[in-house]
Formats: sequence, C-alpha cells, structure tokens
Amino acid sequence: MTDIPQDHPRYESLLAREKVAAGVKMGITSIQGLIAQGRGESFDYLIGERSTESALYSERAAVAALLLAKNPVISVNGNVAALAPEKVVSLADITGAKIEVNLFHRTETRVHLIIEHLKANGASEVLGKNPDATLELSHDRRLVESRGIYSADVVLVPLEDGDRCEKLVEMGKTVITIDLNPLSRTSRTATISIVDNLTRALENMTELALEMKKERKEELVKLIITYENKKALSEAISEIQEHLKTLSAEIEY
Repeated sequence: MTDIPQDHPRYESLLAREKVAAGVKMGITSIQGLIAQGRGESFDYLIGERSTESALYSERAAVAALLLAKNPVISVNGNVAALAPEKVVSLADITGAKIEVNLFHRTETRVHLIIEHLKANGASEVLGKNPDATLELSHDRRLVESRGIYSADVVLVPLEDGDRCEKLVEMGKTVITIDLNPLSRTSRTATISIVDNLTRALENMTELALEMKKERKEELVKLIITYENKKALSEAISEIQEHLKTLSAEIEY
C-alpha cells in the first residue's frame, strides 16, 4: 500500500481506496469493487464525509434490531472484507451475530480468501463456504447457508445489491443496509437504511451496541417500533441539500 501521511486532508478517503486496491491484489475484492468504492465516495462528499443525524438515527435502530434478533447475520462481500474486516468482527462479537460471505462475482477461491482474511482479523467462524440453500435470484448471491442468511431474522447487508435486499425483505427478514446513496433501490427497499460510510457506520454501531446492551428490552423494542425508514431517507436527502447550500454559500463571489 502507498504510504499516505496522516495529515493529508484526504487521508481517510485515500486509505479506503488503498484498501480496496489491495483487496483486488489479494484476490478478495473483484475489480468491479473499485467502481463501487468510487461511487460511494462521491456520495460521501455530498453528505460532508460525516455521520449525519439521520445516519445515527438509523444506526441506533439497526443495533436494537441486531440485539433483539434470534439469529442475526452480517453478510460480507469483497469490499467489506477489504475495508473493515476487524470492525465487522467486533460488531458481530458484541451483538452475537454470525458472519457469512456472500458474493455476486463468486468463486470458491475468493470465498476461501475472504473467510481466511476475516479469521485473521479475529473471526472464530465464518459461513459461506458450503451453501446448502438458495434465494430466488438468478445470480450467485442466491447461494447461502441454511443456518446463516437463509434462516436469519435480521440481516446486515452492507454495500448491498438491491435485488437481494428486496428478496430478503420479501422473505420477512429485517434487512439493515449501509449505503451512501439514499436514492438507491437498496436504500428504498431495506427495513433500516443507514446512509453513511461503511467504516464510520460500523464504528458507530459497535459503540452503540456496547451502550445499548445495558438497556432494557422494552427500550430496544421501542426504538424499532418508532423507527421510520422513509423519514430517515428523506432527512438524509435534506442533509445533502443543506450541505450543498453551505458549500455554495462559501464559494459565492
């Protein structure tokens, strides 16, 4: 990886690019993942590269759902494995969630490499190598494990494909997504949509999980019942608009 000075104004963004590029070289990230990373980065500019109020609102609801779940699962693709493997493992440990590798551009080699990468970052068990169930999809994201995604009641699917998100919701699952684009089909289809950068979202959720584990079950249930996903998405769009207005005012002449 390129040595990026920490005082560089684009340090976090450049570091994320390096991680995805390194993931491609390692064989855990598909070449298409580079395009996805760039698209997400453009939306991060629009929200001001920060966790907004709407994001934190969704993150609290997401943590409540994971803590209340009987069989929570975190789905991991190549970009997630490259960008934040240790953060996935930390959140899974705190919430009791399983981790399952699920890929659009699937090869057995990539699955194996991602599993080993997650284990190297602290995971004790990672599902996905032996799919024994299928979702009603026409691509390889349909391949899942029966004790993982297929039977999960709550699934966290960061950096998700819209059609799988839609199918999981149709199956009656609570689907949590992390997607910087509030207009995407994924964001509009999910049960809880987090419009935030992957790394920031996972860090926030881990901190929240440590706090919220101490709360009474009734309080967690209340968070879920009162959560409104359309409200979160609407506010995310408003936050983008306000940020752009601020930037516009700064460069007026």
